[in-house]
Amino acid sequence: MATEGENAPGAPQNEIATAAVAVEQPKETPKETSAAKPAKSGKDSKGTGAPAAEGEKKLSGAELKAKAKAEKQARRAQQKAAQPAAAPSGGPGGQQAQVGGDAKGGKSKQKQDGPQAAGGAGARGQQTKQAAVVVPVVKEVKPTIPECYSHLSVAKRTPLTHADKDVHPAMLLLGQQMAAFSVSDSTARLEATLLAFKKVIDSYATPQGNTFSRHFTSHILNPQVEYLSACRPMCFSMGNAVRWLKLQISKIDIDLPDYEARKLLHESIDNFLRERVHLADEVIIETAAALITDGETILTYAHHPLVQRAFRHAHVEQGKQFTAIIIDDPFELTGKELAKSLRADGLSVIYVPGLNALRAHLANTDMVLVGAEAMFSNGAMYARAGTCDVAIAAQDLGVQVVGLSETINFTERVAMDSLTYNEIDPENNSNDGFRLLFDTTQDKHVTAVITELGNTATSSVAAILRKLEEL
Repeated sequence: MATEGENAPGAPQNEIATAAVAVEQPKETPKETSAAKPAKSGKDSKGTGAPAAEGEKKLSGAELKAKAKAEKQARRAQQKAAQPAAAPSGGPGGQQAQVGGDAKGGKSKQKQDGPQAAGGAGARGQQTKQAAVVVPVVKEVKPTIPECYSHLSVAKRTPLTHADKDVHPAMLLLGQQMAAFSVSDSTARLEATLLAFKKVIDSYATPQGNTFSRHFTSHILNPQVEYLSACRPMCFSMGNAVRWLKLQISKIDIDLPDYEARKLLHESIDNFLRERVHLADEVIIETAAALITDGETILTYAHHPLVQRAFRHAHVEQGKQFTAIIIDDPFELTGKELAKSLRADGLSVIYVPGLNALRAHLANTDMVLVGAEAMFSNGAMYARAGTCDVAIAAQDLGVQVVGLSETINFTERVAMDSLTYNEIDPENNSNDGFRLLFDTTQDKHVTAVITELGNTATSSVAAILRKLEEL
C-alpha cells in the first residue's frame, strides 16, 4: 500500500515531464507520428501504474523511425501473404476491410467497416453472377440420314467466313445462290459458273517467279471449284466445263504475257458457251418442234426450259395447234408457271398438279417430251424426280418418250439406279424421311434423245462421247 501511495503522487509529474519532452522534440511527419504511437502508449501504461522494466532503454528518433519502417514492411508482407486466401472468399471488398483494420489497429473500426465491406462484396458478387449468366446456344439438330444413303450430298449454305481466302467475291455470291436454289437448272448453273470464272481470270495477276498456266489452276481455280462443290454438288455439265477449262489453261504458253492469256481464255469461254450451250439449244428446240404436228397432244413433266422453248417455237413461230398436258411435280409445282406462260401464248393447256391422274391423261397422249439433266454412257437418263414414273407409265401404254439434252450434259459414268448419283432435297429432309431431287430412267424406257447432233437413240450416247473427245 505504501508503494502505491508513493507512486500515485508521482504520476502527474511523469506526465508533465513527458509533455515537456514532446514539446522540445522537432515536429515529425505524419508517418513518424503514427509509427511512434506504440512507444507513447507504452509510456502511458507506465504512468498509469503498469510495471515497467528498470533497464529499458529510451529510443531515439532515428531508432523509432527504423522500428516503424520495419513494422510497415512486416505488415506489407503479411498483407501480400493474405491476398490469395482472401480473394476467393471476400473479393476486393473483404481485402479492403482487412487492410483497414490492420492499419488502424482498432476493433471499433473493424466492426464499422465489416458490414459495409460485406455488403459491397455481396453486391459485387451478385453483379458478377448476373454478368456470368450465359444464354444457352441452341444447336441446329441435323436430321440423321440412313447409312445406305450417306454417300448422297445435301445442298447447304456455307458461311462466307469458312470460305478459302482465294475465293473470288463473284464465286461467293454464286455459291450462295446455288445453295438457295436461285440458280437450279443445269444449263443455267453452267453458264453462271463460266461467267464467274471470267471475272476470276480478270482479277488474276501471276506472282513473280511463276507462270500463268502452272499457278492459276492449283492456287486460284481449285479453291473456286471446292467452294462451289461445298455449297451444292456440281452438276455433270459443270464438271465437264471445269475439266475443259483446265485443259485450255494447260495449253497456254508459259512465256505468254498475262493480258494475252486472259484474252485467250475469255475468247475460249465465250466460244464454248456459244457453241455448246446457245447454238446447241437452238438446234434442239427446232428438232423437237419438228416432231410436233397439228392436233397432237403432248405431255410433259414439271418445267424444263428446253421443253418450254420447244412448245413456244412450234406454236408461235411455226403456227402449230396442239394441246399441252403438264403433269406437275407435287413437291415444287414448277409446272404452274409453264402452264401460265403457254396459256398466255394462246396454246391449249391442261394442268395437273400431281401424278394421280397420270395414266388417264397418257391414254390420250401422242408423245411425252421431257428435259434431261444428264445422260449416262449406258443410255440411262438423269432427270427431275418423277420423270421415271412418267416414262414407265408411258411405255406401258405404248407412248413414245423423247428426252432433250445438250451434249455437255453427257457423262462417261454409268448408273443403274437412282441411288448411285443423286442429291437430297434440303427442304424435305427430316428424321421421318427425305426426298431425292432426281431419278434415273433406264434406256429401255426412253425412245430417243434429241441433242445438237440430232435425234438419236439412247444406245448412241457412248458413241457420241467418243466423238466429242475427238473434237
